[in-house]
Amino acid sequence: MQLNADDLRARLEPLFQENFDKFGELGAAVSVWQNGNELLELHGGFRDTRREQPWTKDTLVLIWSATKGLGSACLLHVLQEHKIDIERRAGDFWPQFAQAGKEKITLAQLLSHQAGLAALDQKVDVLDYEAVIDALETQEPNWPPGTAHGYHARTFGFLLDELVRRIARTKLGDYWRETFAEPLGLDLWIGLPEKENSRAATMYAARAGKPPEPAQFYGDLGKPGTFARKVFTSPDGLHSVSAMNKPEIRAQPIVSFGGIGSATALAKFYAMLANDGRIEDRQFFSEKTIAWMKTTLTDGTDRVFQIPTAFSAGFMKDSKKSARQIFGTSASSFGHPGAGGSHAFADPDSRISFVYVMNQMEQSVLPNDKSLRLVGAIYG
Repeated sequence: MQLNADDLRARLEPLFQENFDKFGELGAAVSVWQNGNELLELHGGFRDTRREQPWTKDTLVLIWSATKGLGSACLLHVLQEHKIDIERRAGDFWPQFAQAGKEKITLAQLLSHQAGLAALDQKVDVLDYEAVIDALETQEPNWPPGTAHGYHARTFGFLLDELVRRIARTKLGDYWRETFAEPLGLDLWIGLPEKENSRAATMYAARAGKPPEPAQFYGDLGKPGTFARKVFTSPDGLHSVSAMNKPEIRAQPIVSFGGIGSATALAKFYAMLANDGRIEDRQFFSEKTIAWMKTTLTDGTDRVFQIPTAFSAGFMKDSKKSARQIFGTSASSFGHPGAGGSHAFADPDSRISFVYVMNQMEQSVLPNDKSLRLVGAIYG
């Protein structure tokens, strides 16, 4: 499928404008790439509710869990460079991890949310990295590893970061900058520098409205003591959206949900992944590593979301058991959404990448109609 830039704009621009006119968007941007080139970039609205700061092409915005895709790519690149297969055990590289029933957990299981470490029994603060790592080392799995999968909302980034530190001897946020962001000139950070704050959009919490779907998951999320609530509150802290607007918090390299960047930057990164790991005459990933990203490792009812989900090595995919498609029409597509409505994915079959970012959150952890209407129009 070859996209035409003019036709793409004609189809997507009215839908993008409707997000503001009909669906309450405050500020947002969308970027679509094919064959390593940006075909469309739309932005509109404002970075603040006072409507004093217009959203521009270089506006930076929190992408929440879409950061997990960046973190996964970093770990996979580390494994590629050190010639480590994903079927190796995590404990081979992180000895303290191999206890309390986690001795046989493979990197593949860990990357595909099958490790059973979605919730911690020990209460630790999300900003206390060492305490979180200690808790993960002693934690018994929430279910027998490899028998099921469940979204690791907060722990996932720490698992990725520690493995990068153990193998590459550097923090994941630094690895991201040195390996991808700086070589590709990406306005995209895991830990935002102070001097970039003037370009960042303010995030706003979801407004009250009709209960989102899936109803059981969101009902559980609001009830103390449920597994879903435990997953989304461990490690503890930074539960209010407003806290994520503080410069000192934006500066923290929180791999699970702290990435900040522009739509174009995130889409360019996924364009490289959609283009066999190559862009601007540079090869970042091998065919084998891209296959790890494309290949579904687990598909079925998610222990956390309580609906069918699917994961490859570090990325979310469309479940064959779900009627709802969020990554286009290709079975090889993969990506990662972010809370409130941000969305990013690569379609290697068509060499397309898509990103949608915004600052007015919706009551949803998974993508909503604001982005999915645009995805549908691309493939329509």
